[in-house]
Amino acid sequence: MNNRIISDYSEIFETYQELKGDFLESHIAKLKELDMYMPHSSTFFCVTNTTTRSFEYVSKNFHPSTGLDAVAMCQQGMTYWWEQMHPDEMQLWLQSLTDLMTFTMSEINVHDRKKVSYTWNYRIKVADGLYRSILQHTTPMYFDEEGKPVIGLAHYSLLPAVSKFMPIRATAKMLNQNEEYETVFFKTYSEQKLISEQITFRERDIIRLISFGHSSEDIAEKLFISTNTVNSHRRNILKKTDCKNTSELVARSIREGMI
Repeated sequence: MNNRIISDYSEIFETYQELKGDFLESHIAKLKELDMYMPHSSTFFCVTNTTTRSFEYVSKNFHPSTGLDAVAMCQQGMTYWWEQMHPDEMQLWLQSLTDLMTFTMSEINVHDRKKVSYTWNYRIKVADGLYRSILQHTTPMYFDEEGKPVIGLAHYSLLPAVSKFMPIRATAKMLNQNEEYETVFFKTYSEQKLISEQITFRERDIIRLISFGHSSEDIAEKLFISTNTVNSHRRNILKKTDCKNTSELVARSIREGMI
């Protein structure tokens, strides 16, 4: 494992607080209970501890999804996971984490940080030796004394194998007064530009809600805007993406990581 990667990661999540208490054990106990009832799928979850670069818990779908060693994942922590990542993406991935943390600490009020959730992607080498794209969605569970998120619940979705390269993207979304996510940060870490780069934060939120089956009226209420504004955004989105209808838009959004 590249020591520079470990050093850079540690610097991003540096904390001066010693984490104590039984809150983590309580969370893990409940998550283990829930994990018993989770169906087998290509999605798994982990409780990540950035202060120790460890996984406090790895769900049962980890091995079926990736074919990788769950015991090694638990014992070796993030070092084992990083060893599976595509070497060409390590620095881009670190830059995305740095930008997300910088944005959080400088732009998000300390009282609002518990409302923020983060999404990014990268490639890992699965058991058959091929690299597959992973979409990671992390929600903070605990913050240090400076308000830095240091322990999180991370959901990982192994995406279908495709020949087309998927650029690394980082997104931060924050819950509004209606408990609906609104995009507050988005950045692509690649020279490759797709049509999604033309999509605004507001349009991205509308696409996500369309994919959930919400009507224009529902979307307007959730995002505190008028129905006419939503319909205008929908027309603009279809024009920008060159999609003929909503079904084509949703399919393309999933494929290109716009949601």
